[in-house]
Amino acid sequence: MAANSSPPAPVSPDRPLRVVLLSDGPGVNDAPASRRAVVSLHVGPSVEIGCRRDGVYHRGLGVHGDIDIIPPGTPSRWEINGRDTALLLAVPQSLLELAAQESSDDPANIQIANRFQIRDPQMERIGWAVKSEMEARYPSGAIYFEGLAMSLATSLVQRHSSLAGETPRFIYGMAGRTLRRVLGYIEDNLSRELSLQQIAGVAGLSVSHCKAAFTKSIGTPIHQYVIERRVERAKQLLANRELSISDVAAATGFTHKSHLAYHTRRVFGLSPTGLRRRLSGGSR
Repeated sequence: MAANSSPPAPVSPDRPLRVVLLSDGPGVNDAPASRRAVVSLHVGPSVEIGCRRDGVYHRGLGVHGDIDIIPPGTPSRWEINGRDTALLLAVPQSLLELAAQESSDDPANIQIANRFQIRDPQMERIGWAVKSEMEARYPSGAIYFEGLAMSLATSLVQRHSSLAGETPRFIYGMAGRTLRRVLGYIEDNLSRELSLQQIAGVAGLSVSHCKAAFTKSIGTPIHQYVIERRVERAKQLLANRELSISDVAAATGFTHKSHLAYHTRRVFGLSPTGLRRRLSGGSR
């Protein structure tokens, strides 16, 4: 199992949130039980994943933004058909209990639910914020990171625990399976010229209905989401110095390296070359 781990998060010793970006190749991986609740956020290209834990087996296509929730003390066996990358967020019991208390719930014997490949927009946003903070080496300090950790714990308690009551039903503008199909299609075709008509065809909707439903589901218009994913994929590829800037632009669907440069400056405040240097620690 290969791992790209972050430095320790700057949080108080009694409420740490452990964060790691894991990348596994195809095969079977056994993950031992953790004393923490683990939120696993799928990152990048789609991959067929099977997982067995707590006596339940689930198999499905993991797409960017999918979330698995692994309760404390629960080992998992993962069967992966390709390269899989996941952001793992490990939340201690003490933080879950504090979240329950602040929500005026009884923290005694709180049980975290076992979830497979769900969509939870709020938790997803928290996960991406944590990932950005980790990759930037925690520039915002302890208070900001503790706030993210607390928000994640609150989401787990309120919607994915024994205190949540009925299983949450997230209302999307686009049906759950359709949304997953569309997100997977976008993720797997970032290098190609994508059109609204193609995406609407994948969804089985008219272009106008697809645009409205996608925005309601994700909170971002389709064109903006595609650009965000292309820029993030380009950032990952820029860490590979064997690829030229032009290669990275082509691999992420930008018609010219100047288009890539425009968006990296807009998002990161750096040219592709500057971003590459930052990713490699400032070395040339």
